[in-house]
Amino acid sequence: MLYVIGLGLSDERDITVKGLDAVKSCERIYLEAYTSILMVDKEKLEEFYGKPVTVADREMVESDSDTILANAQTVNVAFLVVGDPFGATTHTDLVIRAKELSIPVETIHNASIMNAIGACGLQLYNFGQTISMVWFTETWKPDSWYSRVKENRDIGLHTLILLDIKVKEQSIENMARGRLIYEPPRFMTVNTCLEQMLEIEENREEKAYGPETLAIGCVRLGTPTQLFISGTMEQLLEEDFGSPLHSLVLIGRKMHVMEAEMVRGFCPEKYRATFDEIYKRDYES
Repeated sequence: MLYVIGLGLSDERDITVKGLDAVKSCERIYLEAYTSILMVDKEKLEEFYGKPVTVADREMVESDSDTILANAQTVNVAFLVVGDPFGATTHTDLVIRAKELSIPVETIHNASIMNAIGACGLQLYNFGQTISMVWFTETWKPDSWYSRVKENRDIGLHTLILLDIKVKEQSIENMARGRLIYEPPRFMTVNTCLEQMLEIEENREEKAYGPETLAIGCVRLGTPTQLFISGTMEQLLEEDFGSPLHSLVLIGRKMHVMEAEMVRGFCPEKYRATFDEIYKRDYES
């Protein structure tokens, strides 16, 4: 059996009781560690489970999945995913491969950013398409996500923006030279995301959003240091959101009065007059 188990968002204790029972029944345990991270290291998980855990990087999951699935027809294997198991297409691919090998699969769900984001005060059914934001380079500034944001904004829906992380990634030079040298882990901040989004709006000039568009910086969801700060995109550029993980919500124009009241509570006092003015001018209740 292959168990695909969600770990939740914070630490070793976020796993469900059902998930923990499954882990304890497994001969091998793999931790997927490149689409997201927990706030604790692998050793904490090993201590809590009483079993060794193997970190599965992108290369192993995407190019060497047979190692993970070896003998899973006859022994139990756990594949641990931060958040919920189906938050990334990589995990769907692993399940498809297991079924091709006639390996039974059981999925054990958990909280993910896709539902925890409701804590920012916006109603989940008022969200549109979710997008991912990658780091720009001098020669590569992808903007395919822009049309999705515009579609959401055109019908008044909120947009959840998931920010890039780089874990065990190679530089272009090291990849070209075949050197297995990895860059230090990097985690995109709300500030970088805002800078890149405003740069693309300035280039495209389609008015999907602008410096005065209301947004919420959402950081470390599900942890004891969870933080939300609301304001305009321009104002949030100046805020210090602290350690990872970060995400951003662009607020849709159809913001219900109850949503507005909740979101306003996350707005620093120095920005509240501006928040009230822009809400009355640009947003429907």
